Amino acid sequence: MPVITLPDGKTQNFDYPVSVQEVAASIGANLAKAALAGRVDGKLVDTSYIIEQNAAVSIITERDKEGLEVIRHSCAHLLAQAVQSLFPKAQVTIGPVIEDGFYYDFAFYKPFTTEDLQAIEQKMQELVKDDLTVTHYYLSRDKAIELFKKKGESYKVEIIESIPGDETLSFYQQGDFVDLCRGPHVPSTGKIKIFKLMKVAGAYWRGDAKNEMLQRIYGTAWAAKKDLDAYLLRLEEAEKRDHRKLAKKFDLFHLQEEAPGMVFWHPKGWAIYQAIEHYIRKTVRAAGYQEVKTPQIANRVLWERSGHWEVFREQMFTLKVDDQDFAVKPMNCPCHILIFNQGLKSYRDLPLRLAEFGSCHRYEPSGALHGLMRVRNFVQDDGHIFCTEAQIQGEVAAFNQLLFQVYNDFGFRDIIIKLSTRPEKRVGTDESWDKAEEALKIGLQDFGLPWELCPGEGAFYGPKIEYALKDSLGRVWQCGTMQVDFSMPERLGAHYIAEDSSKRTPVMLHRAILGSLERFIGVLVEETAGSLPVWLAPIQVVVMNITDAQADFTLKVVKSLQEQGFRVQEDLRNEKIGFKIREHTIQRVPYLLVVGDREVISQSVAVRTRDGVDLGSLPIAEFINKLSLEVAHRDQMGRK
Repeated sequence: MPVITLPDGKTQNFDYPVSVQEVAASIGANLAKAALAGRVDGKLVDTSYIIEQNAAVSIITERDKEGLEVIRHSCAHLLAQAVQSLFPKAQVTIGPVIEDGFYYDFAFYKPFTTEDLQAIEQKMQELVKDDLTVTHYYLSRDKAIELFKKKGESYKVEIIESIPGDETLSFYQQGDFVDLCRGPHVPSTGKIKIFKLMKVAGAYWRGDAKNEMLQRIYGTAWAAKKDLDAYLLRLEEAEKRDHRKLAKKFDLFHLQEEAPGMVFWHPKGWAIYQAIEHYIRKTVRAAGYQEVKTPQIANRVLWERSGHWEVFREQMFTLKVDDQDFAVKPMNCPCHILIFNQGLKSYRDLPLRLAEFGSCHRYEPSGALHGLMRVRNFVQDDGHIFCTEAQIQGEVAAFNQLLFQVYNDFGFRDIIIKLSTRPEKRVGTDESWDKAEEALKIGLQDFGLPWELCPGEGAFYGPKIEYALKDSLGRVWQCGTMQVDFSMPERLGAHYIAEDSSKRTPVMLHRAILGSLERFIGVLVEETAGSLPVWLAPIQVVVMNITDAQADFTLKVVKSLQEQGFRVQEDLRNEKIGFKIREHTIQRVPYLLVVGDREVISQSVAVRTRDGVDLGSLPIAEFINKLSLEVAHRDQMGRK
């Protein structure tokens, strides 16, 4: 009979096979009431799961991260049940948990309206009050197909027919609603209390634009009302900070159908872009990188040899030149190997660090395009390090140091790190993957950084570390990457002469800090709500006169600032000074300088910040010194 070991190390003996719910009840009535699921020997299971042998058991409640996922997963089923209850002809397809919520895709002949969403949410509330028991059971493939054919659920039949193997399939039922699902789920619908349906969007069946369009209903679910309220407040704030809206307000860039997914940078937006590019160029040069520039288009033969044509073909823009196939480069790595291959390299030349602001083009479905966050043409702060196996750990550690320095300069200090290992579709031997994955693990461990393992999510040519920024609204943006590649240099014939005079293939480390400059600027604009720190602001200073009598001195101040390399603008319009100040404050210009008769006489400027702080009158030289220090130290003033 089972001996149950609890998280605190205590044990409980049972004279019979026991369910997770019974284990919870043996600990206490309150825990039994709060139980949503259980973890048995590391596996997440339903509370109805029967334990027949000795096991380590923990009870999952809404306080646990897994508990919230179970609630959201169960809420997706609740949504599907409500939709089919109100719209019996609607077919359910797939409904997973996503960050902060869930969705379910439906095939239905007419679009769901806002009023429909309200009715569906009300029906979900009724099903919660009914406190329907959620039952888990198994069916054979044939029985499952028969079940859904009777229900007219052709999408579920297709899903079942595509599942490999002959094992029995897992199902959950609540009331008259049945769904194919691995679970686990809450014991009853009454456990789901705090949720809200958010919107309806279009989605292709199985994510393929060749298939029929379905309707995706998004929802969110939480353990407590205060959590839902906080989430809705974050969404409201995120809406205000949408970089596309701010781009219009501050005249930064635009996108249009003549070049879908490609950015038209306006002067102010391009000033931000250039400031970031200048900073990265200076930083990586100091870290030992040499900057290069490679062609935009390369012959199909190169992409076949590198492995991209086979694995990445559908995301590449192609064209024919002189009856030969070419591709606009989706990434820079093969071209960097061609640079490495020019001239004989010795072990003394390694590590060789190449950097490029590489303009890449990738085909993204039109429905996936989203401002700067998802584009078809982007520039990477790309870099490739050619090194020996013995140099990998040192290079990974040095890159970590560099990356954290850069993120800190931009004001990002909450960094999430993930190690993604070999995917099913890949190139290279298992031996080379073993070495590559181990090298990255050691590199992270040596640097003392916490990280999360993501099996199967590496690039097709090598494992990778992904660095994501967590912003002030709790959103996570994946930006940097470090990848170990034993395969591509060999495929493209790269070699160096080792100390023993033998020819060896270098290891290639793919790395980026910001990733896509376009996407990073979008993240930065939203994070600062447009109040960029002074070193990045497109216009750092505006100098304003009160009357025409100060126009000449105003232009003199502007010239002095421009000669020091600052981005400055004059405002000599015949408008009241209060109007000018308000207008440039709304444009989030860091410093507003006012020039009146007194300032002309004293050869000074009256200094105000965009936050309304009056710094008084300062001599021009003193203000220039102040501004120079802020830019040099990359002060983060203005971050919200």
